[in-house]
Amino acid sequence: QMAATCAVVTTEFENPPAESLARLAEATVVRPSPEAIATCQDRIAEKQFLADIGVPVGPYMVIREHDDIDHAVDIAFPAILKTARLGYDGKGQVVCPAHTDLAAAWRRLDRVPCVLEEQLRLDREISIVLARDVDGHMACYPAAENQHVAGILDVCWAPAQLGPGGQESAEELCSYIADRLDYVGVLAVEMFVVGTDVYVNELAPRPHNSGHYTLDACTTSQFEQQVRAICNLPLGVTAMSVAGVGMANLLGDLWADGEPRWERALSQASAHLHLYGKSEPRPGRKMGHITVTSATAMGAGNLARRLRRQLSRRG
Repeated sequence: QMAATCAVVTTEFENPPAESLARLAEATVVRPSPEAIATCQDRIAEKQFLADIGVPVGPYMVIREHDDIDHAVDIAFPAILKTARLGYDGKGQVVCPAHTDLAAAWRRLDRVPCVLEEQLRLDREISIVLARDVDGHMACYPAAENQHVAGILDVCWAPAQLGPGGQESAEELCSYIADRLDYVGVLAVEMFVVGTDVYVNELAPRPHNSGHYTLDACTTSQFEQQVRAICNLPLGVTAMSVAGVGMANLLGDLWADGEPRWERALSQASAHLHLYGKSEPRPGRKMGHITVTSATAMGAGNLARRLRRQLSRRG
């Protein structure tokens, strides 16, 4: 039905079966390509791709069978064991404080293929959302700095302060990755900063949570940019229209005592509320986000965090 009725098909997350997308691509246009989705939906394939093209990634090893656990001697602990597929927002991940915890962690993840990653001592986490069109033209958004809680993005702010030439260097790295993937659409690249080193952690082949700030702070949102890129329209301007922006995710936990007090946040003139229309709030489930603008990026991030606290009926 999609092949018969759609001029172009895209994806909103990385888990549709790549084989189905490839079948679909025989009859209509699929962007990003099934090959790019196949790489990004499997951590093992993704890590191998990045290593093969010379992009720095943190120390890791693949766990496919029990014997691999015995050979996990080159990874420093604590480490994180992640399922190769279907993990997101902290799901499909187990922290292993020591090598002796690895076997139990693998059993907890149902003994599926996994990636064991060394837990780096991060200075910070950043991400860049970019778009690439059919002809290879690219447009990058200002980098966001991200803070996670229990594996879920909690707060981010932009533009991240990357130092002289930092934004340009990050854009160059991310554009290189998109080129080598022959990617068409919006792509997010998550990176770890450790001292002067930058490691690519993950690729997200879609509009990304850390890019939601573009709805209220950029000339062209990442969602409009996705449509432009996959439909072979000129890419939009990615410049920020404000000095600083912060975003705080709203999880289902906020609904524990009833509907949050939205008026408390919206009393702030620079606040924008985005609810996703999900019917059932559950702990850890992303229900929406709040975005605020300010004179500085970090100030906006702090304000978003403070306004979110005021939403609780307990306050």
